[in-house]
Amino acid sequence: MTGKKISPSEFLGYRALLPVVDVRSPSEYLAGHIPSAVNIPLFNDTERAAVGLTYKVKGREESVREGLKLIGPSLGEKFTEALRLSKGGRLLMYCWRGGMRSESMAWMLGLSGLTTFLLEGGYKAYRNHILGQLASRRNILILGGLTGSGKTAVLNLLGDRGEQVADLEDIASHKGSAFGSLGQGQQPTTEQFANNLFDIWKRFDFDRTIWLEDESRNIGSVFLPEQFYRNMQESPVIALISRPEVRLPRLVEEYCCYPVEMLKASVMKISRRLGGDRTGDAVRAIESGDLEKAAEIVLVYYDRTYLYSLEQRKNHMVHRINTDTADPEINAARILEYAGKHNLLSAD
Repeated sequence: MTGKKISPSEFLGYRALLPVVDVRSPSEYLAGHIPSAVNIPLFNDTERAAVGLTYKVKGREESVREGLKLIGPSLGEKFTEALRLSKGGRLLMYCWRGGMRSESMAWMLGLSGLTTFLLEGGYKAYRNHILGQLASRRNILILGGLTGSGKTAVLNLLGDRGEQVADLEDIASHKGSAFGSLGQGQQPTTEQFANNLFDIWKRFDFDRTIWLEDESRNIGSVFLPEQFYRNMQESPVIALISRPEVRLPRLVEEYCCYPVEMLKASVMKISRRLGGDRTGDAVRAIESGDLEKAAEIVLVYYDRTYLYSLEQRKNHMVHRINTDTADPEINAARILEYAGKHNLLSAD
């Protein structure tokens, strides 16, 4: 028995009920995998390369023989791990294209009584499915604002108030600026970012508004899916606009805990855009402990850049809210009130 093949939508529906096994090689898994999937590779990276070379040079029959020799010693271990993970003797399983690797593993596990459901078309089909879903136009409303406006805090409060929110920076493990890696863990690959994003996206009611924070095409080293980003650019923006002195205390509080050398390194990432004089002034301010002055210097660049990006959008899509506070509670209330008055929210 080679397992029952099911479509990507069926496979993803079963994920809430059954464990998922990825039988691809470790490097394939690390590049990107279905969230929650456990890697039980049929071949490790070296073995996969050897089998692939044998297939290319000697054909399918010899590659199968080579593969069987390689997996023989570890077969018992793989079965034990699969049995431990199974639920009621059942598993979900996939490889790259839903072919030989997953079918072979399913056949071997089937001899022991385990039932496997295979992803038809494999991980490749899954990727096509989720990227298609992420590319679809939805009722998106973008929360924007000048650096230090507390957009992430506001976004979280909107979620607390029942709004549908996807925190792209949290998914990307990066805050989006030259300082965005500070205090963050390792970023996922661009591929894994999309996988993780879809896991949140699929839970939304698409008849209602989805709130996203305004972002560039990339968040640190992670790039947003191309059509997803285009859809964001074509969606209405509510932008918080306030004076630098309103935003500076939040920035100082957020970054004062980081070592001087890390802050200086972050400034140097934008040194060409700041210019030599302002870069030098910012670095000296950090060294002297005057983080407010350093933040004020950096804000000149970030404010100019963000206001320019707003100007590139269609005027009727940009809604500016002038605010005299960085209090996220107050700003969240103002944003919801504004969105309601201007019919920017889809029906609840």
